[in-house]
Amino acid sequence: MASLETYRDIIQTLLTDYAATPVSNGEIDCYTVFDEKRDHYQVMNVGWDGHRRVHGCVLHLAIKGGKIWIEQNMTEMRVAQALIEQGVGKEEIVLGFQAPEMRPYTEYASV
Repeated sequence: MASLETYRDIIQTLLTDYAATPVSNGEIDCYTVFDEKRDHYQVMNVGWDGHRRVHGCVLHLAIKGGKIWIEQNMTEMRVAQALIEQGVGKEEIVLGFQAPEMRPYTEYASV
């Protein structure tokens, strides 16, 4: 298991890199929200696509119990794979968006 600071650095770099890619449609800002005190990290989209308001969290990762939880992924990015490529073990990643009873059937940690 890597240190808490290592996990924070990996997550912040991953989300910052994602947020730097411009949104292709509308007048939409993509930015990060990092709460290191509670270890929650998000990417938000905010703006307008024509007459439609866009406001929401597209990525949300958290560090809980020494593991990285993928709480939300509304992107095409393969977040778990990106974490593995940065040296995070599958046993240290929890797919928080999966129902708890389904997590044991994934190749990642169940809690």
